[in-house]
Amino acid sequence: FLSLVAEFCCGFFVILILGNFWFLAVLYLLWLYLDWETPCAGGRRSQWVRSWTVWKYFREYFPIHLIKTSELNPNHNYLLGFHPHGVLVAGAFGNFCTDPPFKNLFPGLTPYLHIMPIWFGCPFFREYIMSAGMVSASKESVSHVLSNEGGGHASVIVIGGAEESLNAHPGSLTLNILKRKGFIKMALKHGAHLVPVFSFGENELFKQVANPKGSWLRNLQEKLQKIMGFALPLFHARGVFQYSFGLIPYRQPIHTVVGSPIPVKQNLYPTTEEIDQLHALYLQKLKKLFEEHKSNYGIPAHKTLIFE
Repeated sequence: FLSLVAEFCCGFFVILILGNFWFLAVLYLLWLYLDWETPCAGGRRSQWVRSWTVWKYFREYFPIHLIKTSELNPNHNYLLGFHPHGVLVAGAFGNFCTDPPFKNLFPGLTPYLHIMPIWFGCPFFREYIMSAGMVSASKESVSHVLSNEGGGHASVIVIGGAEESLNAHPGSLTLNILKRKGFIKMALKHGAHLVPVFSFGENELFKQVANPKGSWLRNLQEKLQKIMGFALPLFHARGVFQYSFGLIPYRQPIHTVVGSPIPVKQNLYPTTEEIDQLHALYLQKLKKLFEEHKSNYGIPAHKTLIFE
């Protein structure tokens, strides 16, 4: 969905340049230059955009549910690790970029969904995603959110990133996380409490072309991902009036479960050992969260998370 909107916005910008409105394109480029750092400085959210009625229908389509398991004290800042990436990341968008799900369950906290910086280079599209509460996934951006004095901010990071979308097959429980420790370091530097979040049903929204590791398709996708910075999963789902083929996601319920916070003491210069210890604890809490709730959402008892 976001990709389609981004393509439309870029196309509209090209029309301005080629048409009789090139001066508007020039003015926007000037604005883009002056506003370039905003996605790394908390963005520019709009309560009006976040409350659009269309998002209510978006959440009800699947439907999307946000599950609270513990209180999050608004006097602290939090770093929420979202899993899995899936193809659409529908649970992250529906719960953290639209109102009122999050603010009703966690009053006093403001969520910021961190996404790849490349999206903020797209004319007009950047204004839309910032208005929804999305900000850059750069270190500077995460630091800005987590540096809020008095707490009340929640950075939401999809830990597996674009690479994990290549594992987004129905029934898949593979997470790309063993080598991803940057979020742990950020939590330590800012004393932000860590919160594991697992979104049940995220991988069931699309069917992806078989791409096992070692296959020519997977190798090609991984090479393209390294070059472009984002992955290109080949997927399909349903159409508008039929369920055989199309790009509209299947109507599968999504239950995004927010776990209990892991207290983190600020450490401006954490050692590798300290980062590894907190990372191991995070994995333990994430797995515990999954095991405690998997039976509620149709996951067989013998299935468990696979960390790569």
